[in-house]
Amino acid sequence: MSNLFHSPQGTCTLVGAGPGDPELLTLKAVKAIHAATVLFVDDLVNDAILGYARPDARVVHVGKRGGCKSTPQAFIEKLMITAVREGETVVRLKGGDPFIFGRGGEEVEHLREAGIDCTVVNGITAGLAAVTGLGVPLTHRDHAQGVVFVTGHARTGIASAVDATDWRALAATVRDARLTLVIYMGVSGAGHIQRELLHGLPGETPVAVIQHASLPQQRHIATTLAQLQSGIAEAGLGSPAVIVVGDVLQGLLAAGVPVSRFGT
Repeated sequence: MSNLFHSPQGTCTLVGAGPGDPELLTLKAVKAIHAATVLFVDDLVNDAILGYARPDARVVHVGKRGGCKSTPQAFIEKLMITAVREGETVVRLKGGDPFIFGRGGEEVEHLREAGIDCTVVNGITAGLAAVTGLGVPLTHRDHAQGVVFVTGHARTGIASAVDATDWRALAATVRDARLTLVIYMGVSGAGHIQRELLHGLPGETPVAVIQHASLPQQRHIATTLAQLQSGIAEAGLGSPAVIVVGDVLQGLLAAGVPVSRFGT
C-alpha cells in the first residue's frame, strides 16, 4: 500500500514581499525568490521585486485586493499543492507579511492537510512601514505601551469586519491601555469606524492615513479622529491604505503639514 503522506518532490515557501519598496526585502526573501521555479504573486506585490526571480521562473499572478475581483483562495491553494507535487520550487509571494492579514495561516493549514511542509519568510508589514516612513514610532514610552493591528475587511460570506468588530470596546482598550491602533483595509468603512471610536476616544486624538506606504507615490494625511472621514475625502485617499490612531502621532500633527501629495 502506498504512503499517502509521502514527502513531496518540491518545496513551498511563503514569502513576505513587504509594503512595496523592493529595498525593504530581507536577504532571505531575495534568496527564496531567486530559487523559485514558480511564483504565485499577489496583486499588491511591486513588479520590481520580480526582478529577483530567475529568468526561467514561471510567474503566476493571483491577484487579491479588497473590494476587487480576486482569484478564489481555494483555487490558489490548489495551484500551490499541484505545483509542489510536480516537483516545483514554489514561492507564494505576498504583500507585507504573510501572517498579518495575508491569509498565510490559511494557506499553511491547507498545505499541511495535503502533507506538505511550508517555510515562511517574514516581510515588513504595511502598518509598520507606513508610520516609519513618517518618522513616527508605533510604540513610545511616553505615548504608547503597545500596538493593536486590526482589519476593516472580513472574510467573504460573514459579517463585515467593520460591523463585526466592537470598535467601541476597542477604543476603550486603546485609551485605557495607552495603545496605538493600526487599521488595515479600513478606508471604505472609515465613517463607521470614526463614529464608533469616538464613543471611547476624544475627537482630538491624532490620526494618520497612509496610502501606498513606502512607494514613491505614497500620500498621507495627518488629522484628528473627529476629522478622519472628511480628511480622507478631501485628500482623495483610497486603498491600499492604513489608518493609524494614537498619541504617537502628536508630533506629526503638531508639525502643521497635514497632507503629503507625493512621498513623505
